[in-house]
Amino acid sequence: MSSQGDHSEQRAAELVYDWNECGRKGRIIPKGVTFYDETLRDGLQNPSIIDPPVEKKIELLHLMDAIGIDVADIGLPGSSKRAFDDVLRMCREITDHKLRLRVACAGRTVPADITPMVEISQRAGMPVEVYAFIGSSPIRQYAENWDLDLILKRSAEAIDIGVKAGLPVAYVTEDTTRSRPEVLAALFRMAIDHGVSRLCLCDTVGHATPDGVHNLIAFTKSIISGTGATVGIDWHGHNDRGLGLENALWALEYGADRVHGTALGIGERVGNAQMELILLNLKLLGLLEDQDLTHLLAYCQKAAEAVGWQVPINYPLVGRDAFRTATGVHAAAIIKAKRRGDEWLADRVYSGVPAGMFGRKQEIEVGFMSGASNVSFWLEAHGIASSPALVEAILAKAKTSTEILTEAQIRAVVAEVGGRTAS
Repeated sequence: MSSQGDHSEQRAAELVYDWNECGRKGRIIPKGVTFYDETLRDGLQNPSIIDPPVEKKIELLHLMDAIGIDVADIGLPGSSKRAFDDVLRMCREITDHKLRLRVACAGRTVPADITPMVEISQRAGMPVEVYAFIGSSPIRQYAENWDLDLILKRSAEAIDIGVKAGLPVAYVTEDTTRSRPEVLAALFRMAIDHGVSRLCLCDTVGHATPDGVHNLIAFTKSIISGTGATVGIDWHGHNDRGLGLENALWALEYGADRVHGTALGIGERVGNAQMELILLNLKLLGLLEDQDLTHLLAYCQKAAEAVGWQVPINYPLVGRDAFRTATGVHAAAIIKAKRRGDEWLADRVYSGVPAGMFGRKQEIEVGFMSGASNVSFWLEAHGIASSPALVEAILAKAKTSTEILTEAQIRAVVAEVGGRTAS
């Protein structure tokens, strides 16, 4: 770690008492976990988004690579010609630009969905990880009129196609968190016998609580251990109970070595675990020491732009108000730190998330709860000379307003008072 990093850690220890670290026994998660981005697959299943042109998808792939995503699921090439062409184009982009990002594709456990992945891998000259999925819960079996023998047969046939082509195959049991243990045991053993490299546990409808995550991963680890095979465990969670992010973090601690997420949590119904918040939290826990996340904001913004998504103003990290304050006491503390030339302090004194670490900055506004320091700082930041009369006039305007003053409103007061540009 750099001397600058050592200095930051020392300051943090001196100035912040961290209750999050009390009683911690070693690392929360093991080293070597990987991040699997579903934005261009599960994210595009949201009913309110648009399927972006492939050029936008490619821009997002470059940003995934920049923030350290390990694997991106880039679509279901068996679903349509357009999907096939987009996936092939993205694979070629990755090889042409030598991105570190690896790719995966999803498909049902039917040959028609798996063989297009094999073809793309051969044409692009790169491995494509096959994620073959089928519903495993009793409620899905009842709705589909499936029995265990049929699920086993279809799954084995699909896995064999990918494995015989030399591709890594992950077996995905949809609705794993509502599936019976005896059914999962039979399916997992079959998949391992047929050569899968990973088992993907899916909280497809956002049913799980952290206790469910723990129980399911412990069960899966015991099945894998009993076979003697080396097989990875994925966690794929949805957010229907609002537990998507929490469950993803617990999954890593409980033994999953790959976690799935989407940009801004965009996905089916209320969405998935939010990839940027998974990364943000692990970074703040000191577990992604060498991962540069200054492009995290651009990643989220590009995803929102590509699919036509409106980011809530109070959304962590990305929302308009995430690092914005007009409250006098809060702003005064930030401003005092800035006046001392201490950006490290300014970025933390009223923020649990250091904005600069993730490509943002602290913003001071002027409103009905502001003080004179807000106004003085705003004027200075906009190159306008401050004076007691001007500060008083702007503050008077703010105190009679029910909203934060816009730049146009403040500049109008400046013009009335006869303010001038700072020399």
